[in-house]
Amino acid sequence: MQTPCGQGDLRRERMGKDEINECPMRSYDGPVHMIRSGNELSIAVSKLNKETLLGFDTETKPAHRKGESYSPALVQLAGENEVFIFQIKYLGLPKPLLDILSNPGIIKAGVSLDFDISELAKVAPFKSAGFVDIADLAKKLGIQNHGLRGLAAVLLGFRISKTCRTSNWEKSDLTQSQIRYAASDAWVGRELYKEICRLQKLHG
Repeated sequence: MQTPCGQGDLRRERMGKDEINECPMRSYDGPVHMIRSGNELSIAVSKLNKETLLGFDTETKPAHRKGESYSPALVQLAGENEVFIFQIKYLGLPKPLLDILSNPGIIKAGVSLDFDISELAKVAPFKSAGFVDIADLAKKLGIQNHGLRGLAAVLLGFRISKTCRTSNWEKSDLTQSQIRYAASDAWVGRELYKEICRLQKLHG
Protein backbone atom coordinates (compact mmCIF):
# COMPACT_ATOMS: atom_id res chain seq x y z
CA MET A 1 0.00 0.00 0.00
CA GLN A 2 2.91 2.36 0.68
CA THR A 3 4.20 4.49 -2.19
CA PRO A 4 6.88 7.22 -2.45
CA CYS A 5 4.04 9.50 -1.34
CA GLY A 6 3.64 7.82 2.02
CA GLN A 7 6.65 7.14 4.21
CA GLY A 8 5.82 3.72 5.57
CA ASP A 9 6.84 5.16 8.93
CA LEU A 10 6.60 8.47 10.76
CA ARG A 11 6.90 11.60 8.65
CA ARG A 12 7.27 14.65 10.86
CA GLU A 13 7.52 17.28 8.11
CA ARG A 14 4.24 18.70 6.86
CA MET A 15 3.22 17.43 3.42
CA GLY A 16 2.09 20.33 1.24
CA LYS A 17 -0.83 20.50 -1.15
CA ASP A 18 1.30 20.03 -4.27
CA GLU A 19 2.99 17.00 -2.80
CA ILE A 20 -0.36 15.51 -1.75
CA ASN A 21 -1.65 16.04 -5.30
CA GLU A 22 1.19 13.90 -6.62
CA CYS A 23 -0.08 10.91 -4.66
CA PRO A 24 -2.20 8.32 -6.48
CA MET A 25 -5.95 8.63 -6.05
CA ARG A 26 -7.88 5.93 -4.22
CA SER A 27 -11.44 5.45 -3.10
CA TYR A 28 -13.33 2.77 -1.27
CA ASP A 29 -14.28 -0.01 -3.68
CA GLY A 30 -16.11 -2.44 -1.40
CA PRO A 31 -19.81 -2.94 -0.64
CA VAL A 32 -21.78 0.18 0.29
CA HIS A 33 -25.29 0.03 1.75
CA MET A 34 -27.65 3.02 1.67
CA ILE A 35 -29.88 2.85 4.76
CA ARG A 36 -33.25 4.61 4.54
CA SER A 37 -35.87 2.14 5.85
CA GLY A 38 -36.56 0.40 9.13
CA ASN A 39 -35.74 -3.02 7.72
CA GLU A 40 -32.44 -1.80 6.29
CA LEU A 41 -31.67 -0.16 9.64
CA SER A 42 -32.21 -3.42 11.52
CA ILE A 43 -29.87 -5.36 9.23
CA ALA A 44 -27.20 -2.65 9.35
CA VAL A 45 -27.28 -2.29 13.13
CA SER A 46 -27.10 -6.06 13.59
CA LYS A 47 -23.87 -6.12 11.57
CA LEU A 48 -22.38 -2.97 13.07
CA ASN A 49 -22.87 -4.18 16.63
CA LYS A 50 -20.49 -7.04 15.87
CA GLU A 51 -17.67 -4.62 14.97
CA THR A 52 -15.09 -3.27 17.41
CA LEU A 53 -13.70 -0.55 15.11
CA LEU A 54 -15.69 1.68 12.76
CA GLY A 55 -14.68 4.54 10.54
CA PHE A 56 -17.01 7.48 11.12
CA ASP A 57 -18.01 10.58 9.17
CA THR A 58 -21.00 12.76 8.37
CA GLU A 59 -22.00 14.87 5.37
CA THR A 60 -23.99 18.10 5.43
CA LYS A 61 -25.45 20.20 2.64
CA PRO A 62 -23.23 23.30 2.24
CA ALA A 63 -24.60 26.71 3.14
CA HIS A 64 -24.01 29.40 0.52
CA ARG A 65 -25.80 32.36 2.15
CA LYS A 66 -25.11 34.26 5.33
CA GLY A 67 -27.15 32.90 8.21
CA GLU A 68 -27.98 29.70 6.32
CA SER A 69 -27.26 26.36 7.93
CA TYR A 70 -28.28 22.74 7.59
CA SER A 71 -28.38 19.68 9.80
CA PRO A 72 -26.28 16.64 8.90
CA ALA A 73 -27.75 14.69 6.00
CA LEU A 74 -25.73 11.48 6.30
CA VAL A 75 -23.97 9.36 8.89
CA GLN A 76 -21.37 6.98 7.48
CA LEU A 77 -19.99 3.99 9.39
CA ALA A 78 -17.30 1.79 7.87
CA GLY A 79 -16.79 -1.72 9.16
CA GLU A 80 -14.16 -4.27 8.26
CA ASN A 81 -15.82 -5.39 5.04
CA GLU A 82 -18.62 -2.94 4.21
CA VAL A 83 -19.78 0.64 4.65
CA PHE A 84 -23.23 1.78 5.77
CA ILE A 85 -24.59 5.22 4.89
CA PHE A 86 -27.63 6.36 6.88
CA GLN A 87 -29.85 8.98 5.23
CA ILE A 88 -31.16 11.11 8.08
CA LYS A 89 -34.02 12.63 6.08
CA TYR A 90 -35.68 9.20 5.97
CA LEU A 91 -34.60 7.80 9.34
CA GLY A 92 -33.87 10.66 11.67
CA LEU A 93 -31.40 9.37 14.23
CA PRO A 94 -33.14 6.24 15.56
CA LYS A 95 -32.23 4.74 18.92
CA PRO A 96 -30.48 1.65 17.47
CA LEU A 97 -28.07 3.94 15.60
CA LEU A 98 -27.61 6.24 18.59
CA ASP A 99 -26.84 3.17 20.73
CA ILE A 100 -23.86 2.46 18.46
CA LEU A 101 -22.70 6.08 18.71
CA SER A 102 -23.01 5.80 22.51
CA ASN A 103 -21.29 2.42 22.85
CA PRO A 104 -17.82 2.76 24.43
CA GLY A 105 -17.00 -0.78 23.30
CA ILE A 106 -17.09 0.19 19.62
CA ILE A 107 -14.37 2.62 18.53
CA LYS A 108 -15.57 5.25 16.05
CA ALA A 109 -12.54 6.80 14.32
CA GLY A 110 -12.53 9.95 12.24
CA VAL A 111 -11.21 13.52 11.97
CA SER A 112 -12.63 16.71 13.54
CA LEU A 113 -15.25 14.72 15.39
CA ASP A 114 -16.40 17.30 17.95
CA PHE A 115 -18.30 19.35 15.39
CA ASP A 116 -19.91 16.30 13.77
CA ILE A 117 -21.02 14.93 17.13
CA SER A 118 -22.42 18.28 18.31
CA GLU A 119 -24.38 18.71 15.07
CA LEU A 120 -25.84 15.20 15.33
CA ALA A 121 -26.80 15.86 18.95
CA LYS A 122 -28.92 18.79 17.76
CA VAL A 123 -30.94 16.33 15.67
CA ALA A 124 -31.33 13.82 18.52
CA PRO A 125 -29.58 14.19 21.89
CA PHE A 126 -27.23 11.35 22.81
CA LYS A 127 -24.18 10.74 24.96
CA SER A 128 -21.27 10.00 22.65
CA ALA A 129 -18.73 7.36 23.65
CA GLY A 130 -15.97 5.46 21.92
CA PHE A 131 -15.04 8.26 19.52
CA VAL A 132 -11.36 8.72 18.67
CA ASP A 133 -10.13 11.74 16.72
CA ILE A 134 -7.30 10.62 14.46
CA ALA A 135 -5.91 14.16 14.29
CA ASP A 136 -5.28 14.07 18.06
CA LEU A 137 -3.42 10.76 17.75
CA ALA A 138 -1.38 12.12 14.83
CA LYS A 139 -0.34 15.19 16.83
CA LYS A 140 0.95 12.99 19.65
CA LEU A 141 3.15 11.19 17.11
CA GLY A 142 4.51 14.50 15.83
CA ILE A 143 2.74 14.29 12.47
CA GLN A 144 2.16 17.76 11.04
CA ASN A 145 -0.79 16.99 8.73
CA HIS A 146 -4.07 16.75 10.65
CA GLY A 147 -6.79 16.73 7.98
CA LEU A 148 -8.20 13.53 6.55
CA ARG A 149 -6.74 14.11 3.08
CA GLY A 150 -3.28 14.99 4.36
CA LEU A 151 -3.18 12.11 6.80
CA ALA A 152 -4.18 9.65 4.08
CA ALA A 153 -1.29 10.87 1.93
CA VAL A 154 1.25 10.82 4.77
CA LEU A 155 0.28 7.53 6.37
CA LEU A 156 -1.41 5.49 3.65
CA GLY A 157 0.36 6.74 0.53
CA PHE A 158 -2.68 7.87 -1.45
CA ARG A 159 -5.04 10.83 -1.72
CA ILE A 160 -8.81 10.88 -1.64
CA SER A 161 -11.06 12.97 -3.83
CA LYS A 162 -12.73 16.08 -2.42
CA THR A 163 -14.75 16.87 -5.57
CA CYS A 164 -18.13 16.04 -3.99
CA ARG A 165 -17.49 17.81 -0.69
CA THR A 166 -19.76 20.76 -1.45
CA SER A 167 -22.47 18.84 -3.32
CA ASN A 168 -26.10 18.59 -2.20
CA TRP A 169 -26.20 15.82 0.39
CA GLU A 170 -29.92 16.34 0.99
CA LYS A 171 -30.83 14.77 -2.36
CA SER A 172 -33.12 11.76 -2.11
CA ASP A 173 -31.06 9.79 -4.61
CA LEU A 174 -27.35 10.43 -4.31
CA THR A 175 -25.08 9.98 -7.32
CA GLN A 176 -22.59 7.12 -7.41
CA SER A 177 -19.82 9.70 -7.05
CA GLN A 178 -21.42 11.06 -3.88
CA ILE A 179 -21.90 7.57 -2.45
CA ARG A 180 -18.28 6.59 -3.12
CA TYR A 181 -17.03 9.87 -1.71
CA ALA A 182 -19.04 9.48 1.49
CA ALA A 183 -18.04 5.83 1.89
CA SER A 184 -14.37 6.62 1.25
CA ASP A 185 -14.20 9.26 3.98
CA ALA A 186 -15.44 6.79 6.61
CA TRP A 187 -13.28 3.94 5.26
CA VAL A 188 -10.14 6.09 5.34
CA GLY A 189 -10.84 7.00 8.96
CA ARG A 190 -10.78 3.33 9.88
CA GLU A 191 -7.63 2.64 7.86
CA LEU A 192 -5.84 5.62 9.42
CA TYR A 193 -6.70 4.47 12.93
CA LYS A 194 -5.25 1.03 12.20
CA GLU A 195 -2.06 2.55 10.76
CA ILE A 196 -1.57 4.92 13.70
CA CYS A 197 -2.02 2.02 16.12
CA ARG A 198 0.72 0.18 14.21
CA LEU A 199 3.03 3.18 14.46
CA GLN A 200 2.31 3.61 18.15
CA LYS A 201 3.42 0.02 18.79
CA LEU A 202 6.62 0.58 16.77
CA HIS A 203 7.52 3.78 18.57
CA GLY A 204 6.31 2.92 22.02
